[in-house]
Amino acid sequence: MVSPAASGTDNAAASVTKISIRRTIRAAETVRHDHSERINVESRAFTATIPVGAVPQGVEVDPSTHTLYVANVEDGSVSVIDTETRTVSATVAVGNRPGGMGVDPSTHALYVATTGPGGVVSVIDAETLTVTNTVAAGRNPHDVAVDPSTRTAFVPNADDGTVSVLDLETLTVTDTLRVGTQPYGATVDPSTHTAYVTDMDDNSVSVIDTETRTVTDTVPVGSGPQGVAVDPTSHTAYVVNLADDTVSVIER
Repeated sequence: MVSPAASGTDNAAASVTKISIRRTIRAAETVRHDHSERINVESRAFTATIPVGAVPQGVEVDPSTHTLYVANVEDGSVSVIDTETRTVSATVAVGNRPGGMGVDPSTHALYVATTGPGGVVSVIDAETLTVTNTVAAGRNPHDVAVDPSTRTAFVPNADDGTVSVLDLETLTVTDTLRVGTQPYGATVDPSTHTAYVTDMDDNSVSVIDTETRTVTDTVPVGSGPQGVAVDPTSHTAYVVNLADDTVSVIER
């Protein structure tokens, strides 16, 4: 079913601050044209280069298994990296043009959105490192955000203005939420059961209650929002705005 976006919110109104990027600090893992780079976050020193596939883009970490996953857009694969040895332990072929990914911390399964024609969500088993299932979402799925407690994943579909709700037990789409015109990135704050989905065309972030599967708020942010991350301790979301070189900070 398609659920319309709610006009109001049951939660406190969101407060947004926009930060201009005057200085860039490299993250712990950065992705370049055909390799992944490791940065020591304490010393901010470059410590390793790890060759991966062609045009790496998406990146996801499973901290409990010390595994880093890198989606390689041009060769349709995911590089599996042991973060302790800093080596590629496997390369898994997935669908056309893999992008955003999400890890289920309870099963360690990896969910990969493939953004090419006929895009699906590929499911990778963490033990066998093989694709065990594919799930059709909407048109041009771009990311996967997992809520482990509700056993659901939220998949923004860039070409039809929706978010597919994926049941992780049955691996079926059980709901479709209407959001903005070009949803792109997604993340989940698991303790508050809140998903954040960026919309590049509308310059906004849709806030979703992952228990009721409803859109509870739409928050204006900067221009061209793409990636979004949340601090689970402060429950603050950070949104990267491609078109105006800023980061929007959403506090609830």
